[in-house]
Amino acid sequence: MIQKAAFVISNSNPGNCPKPDRAEIAFIGRSNVGKSSLINMITGHKGLAKTSQKPGKTQLINHFVINDRWYLVDLPGYGFAKINLKVKQGWENMISTYLTKRENLCGVFVLIDSRLEPQKIDLEFLLWCGTEGVPTALVFTKADKQSKSKTDANIRAFLKKTTELFEEEPDYFVTSAEAGTGKDELTAFIEELVVEYESGK
Repeated sequence: MIQKAAFVISNSNPGNCPKPDRAEIAFIGRSNVGKSSLINMITGHKGLAKTSQKPGKTQLINHFVINDRWYLVDLPGYGFAKINLKVKQGWENMISTYLTKRENLCGVFVLIDSRLEPQKIDLEFLLWCGTEGVPTALVFTKADKQSKSKTDANIRAFLKKTTELFEEEPDYFVTSAEAGTGKDELTAFIEELVVEYESGK
């Protein structure tokens, strides 16, 4: 259960992240996948992560401390084409350095828009994470935006693609920030990751 959530720091250099002295859980996804809304929904703090109609708004690594116990990290989205290539490469370098070098990172939630059929960019990112040993789970967002059968079909199609890339299906959650769907399952899973990290320290 998340009772307290507070902003700690934003930065563009993974080396300036807070001291890696507690469990850390990160959220990442394509621009406009509903990441900020999801973070605000699971923490119960409406204005914690800044939501925007304009894709590509998160450009920094944003740390929040939860229950004075673990860090939640809001990462820049990937795959937003309308930004300067040099800036894009800088972001990608920043994200890949953070994901592969952050020693207290115990879970990365990759957000997938459940309204869409499997997107190549999401699958490529997951494959990269798998190759680099980044611990990922999937969060399908915006499940309230179309019929349940359409959502289910898109999720099944995406999971089928992941089993072609990996030997097993990843952990996944189906969510809606507006309806609050998936909040309990997601926070319970995060709690497990945090406890596991703390017991292994």
